[in-house]
Amino acid sequence: MDPEQQILLAPSPENLASVKVFPLIPALKRDVTNTIDSALSWEQLTAADINFSIVRPIVNKYARLRNVAVVYACLVVRSYFLAETETDLAFAGVMLSRANLCEILAMKLLSRFANNYIQLVAVLTTSWNPLAGATPQVIQEVKNILNAHEDDIDSAQSAIEMAISTNSKSFLASPVTQKVVNDIYSGRVIFSVAAQRSILADNYKPRAIEIYNPQNSPFLDHYRLRVPKYGIYLEFLNFALLLLTFVLCLSNRDKGKMTPWEVAFIVFAGAFALEEYTASTEHGWGIYIANMWNAFDSSFILIFVLYLVMRVRGLSNDDLSSSDMAFDILACGACILIPRLAFFAISNNIVVLSLRAMISQFVFFIGIAAICFSGLMFTLWTLASDSPNGDPWTLKAIAWLMTQIWFGNTYLSFAQAKSFHPVFGPILMTVFAALSNTLLLTILISILSNTFAQIDANATQEYLFQFTISTIEGVKSDALFSYQPPFNVLAFVLLKPASWFLTPRALHTFNVFLIRITSLPQLIIIGMYERYLASGQSFRETGVDAAQSLFNSLPRHIKNMPLVEALVGSSSNDLFDAIFDVEVDDSDFDIFDSDAEADVPALRSLHSRENMQVRGPSKDRGDSRSPVPKIRRRRPTSLGRVSTRGAASVGEGSAQPSPKQFGSGVTALSPVDMLTSPEIITSAGSNLSPLARLYNSRFSSVAPAESNSSVAAQAAAQAAASTEASVRHIEALLEAVSELPVHRLKEEMKELQDRQARIENLLLMLTRGMRNETHRQGTVG
Repeated sequence: MDPEQQILLAPSPENLASVKVFPLIPALKRDVTNTIDSALSWEQLTAADINFSIVRPIVNKYARLRNVAVVYACLVVRSYFLAETETDLAFAGVMLSRANLCEILAMKLLSRFANNYIQLVAVLTTSWNPLAGATPQVIQEVKNILNAHEDDIDSAQSAIEMAISTNSKSFLASPVTQKVVNDIYSGRVIFSVAAQRSILADNYKPRAIEIYNPQNSPFLDHYRLRVPKYGIYLEFLNFALLLLTFVLCLSNRDKGKMTPWEVAFIVFAGAFALEEYTASTEHGWGIYIANMWNAFDSSFILIFVLYLVMRVRGLSNDDLSSSDMAFDILACGACILIPRLAFFAISNNIVVLSLRAMISQFVFFIGIAAICFSGLMFTLWTLASDSPNGDPWTLKAIAWLMTQIWFGNTYLSFAQAKSFHPVFGPILMTVFAALSNTLLLTILISILSNTFAQIDANATQEYLFQFTISTIEGVKSDALFSYQPPFNVLAFVLLKPASWFLTPRALHTFNVFLIRITSLPQLIIIGMYERYLASGQSFRETGVDAAQSLFNSLPRHIKNMPLVEALVGSSSNDLFDAIFDVEVDDSDFDIFDSDAEADVPALRSLHSRENMQVRGPSKDRGDSRSPVPKIRRRRPTSLGRVSTRGAASVGEGSAQPSPKQFGSGVTALSPVDMLTSPEIITSAGSNLSPLARLYNSRFSSVAPAESNSSVAAQAAAQAAASTEASVRHIEALLEAVSELPVHRLKEEMKELQDRQARIENLLLMLTRGMRNETHRQGTVG
């Protein structure tokens, strides 16, 4: 196969299986360790000097390997350095800098695969085994360290999943990564991952990475149910049905028996719990809990399990108190279920994004405060037990009193103080009220404000981080995710026992049939949308064109109405888009001379020259090489002899600046012109100076690989007359140098030196006066 055609294809499973991952990990660890020896911030690591001196050499070193697992290896090494920051506190700053460098290397190396989009998707989505390519001795040593078997060390993850687990938010927020994530979210990119930790695996027909085309796919394509874009709408619908059955269950509750609404709620809640458990098993608990919404879902599942246990106990033992407690526990689930449904509409809000971090900070602070004040509670309980006034205080009553005081009811601290002790009671309660209401609440508000400010500063990264997590969770390989609750319970009951005795082909056929039966309305709606209503489809484009034609037919005063312009959009934007869609020939609007175009400066980095295509001589300007001008011979002037090894004129097709005219028929050339001109390279031959050879080696590689026959003929003719051409160019240079205003330049340099001498004398006088004044003051003192 032609290499140019092979690069456009997706990597085959055989090629991906032969990739060596393990050798990259110790090599990257060694290079990063030897490079970073001091604590550097993210801004310092991304500065220009660090980028060119440290980051770029490492990136170029590993980019030459063309190993598609190098990005995953960088993130694995990052996880190692992050773990070291918690164990080795003395060098935590250095380890964090090395971890950040690994993330930067992953971002830089990922951009090297951006030329082939399908290969870029493979780099991010392929599940890699970190021990792939390791020797048997290394594998056996890892088994001995972990005391594990062969199946226990098979922990394959993709680069995106590794970035989520290592909290690499900058990597996930980079444009290259987000391009792939957005295409996965919308279903434009299709790939399948072999299920390894799934409850119900269907790996019979793994699909290679491809760009989805609805015209070439079946109408009832059951794989479209796993597209995250459609999964969000289906999840919202399922959550709304769960909330509806939840409300009806509590509204029609019966402590003695189960109502139909309660049975429906148990079925939907059980299906919801099965779906969440399957998601946590598929991607691991670390990635699952990283999504802030999954924390709410897990809390509701815990409430549902407690309700179910108490309800079964009450019905089995005819205990109405247990059933009453079961419904009371279930009612607490409304505090989670109703806000969870509302968050679907405002998931991009900054308050929602910062809510999880603020809740974790609040719970941590309240826990520390409760531990600190437990000593005060024990003191009050001890004092109250010895008090002869009234009934003794219990620990429960004291804890409830302290909670009320903590949240602002300070009157109780003064009213109940003497009931504990006539002397120490008022003192302790006053101190507690001052600490809880004045100091600790102020500190808590400051902590939460700081947390919100930090998340607000990185709101874009935080949103893209959560968006990536939800997208990767939507692309699941477990067969149960293709079923909508409560049909996933039915699929689990039917397919799980069938997987024990059916062949993989028969299980796959049964699975596809069951999916299409249970999800037929959803598949029909998705098929109709993707073929007729999605962006780029013929029906939608026709509708847009008809609406645009109708708008253009309206009178001008109606088009300019503010309401119409706000709904349709400004016509000036359409005009701007149309201007840039017009193909314009440069020869029709020649507003600049060719010399003026050559004077436009350009700035390129060394890396940008790797993919830069060098243009050959222009064909529409006739001959691409201008003839060497004939120059009259003159005797050198009193400036002396100037020794040179080569010079040449610049052709019209060159991008170098235009030559300057110093006299009649005399052309002065820049050093780059002299060293890169084909005439000089051909004519001078071996007479080039070392400096000229250096620049010749740099720029000659940029020249076109092939030239036409006319250029070759001119080069051969000039090679025959090399000696005479060299003499002529040397005379031209001597003549140009003789006419330069050298004397004027010398006078200006002398004037500058005189000014510098006067400034130095003036500064010397000023500092001498200051020294004398200081000396006199010291003498008087």
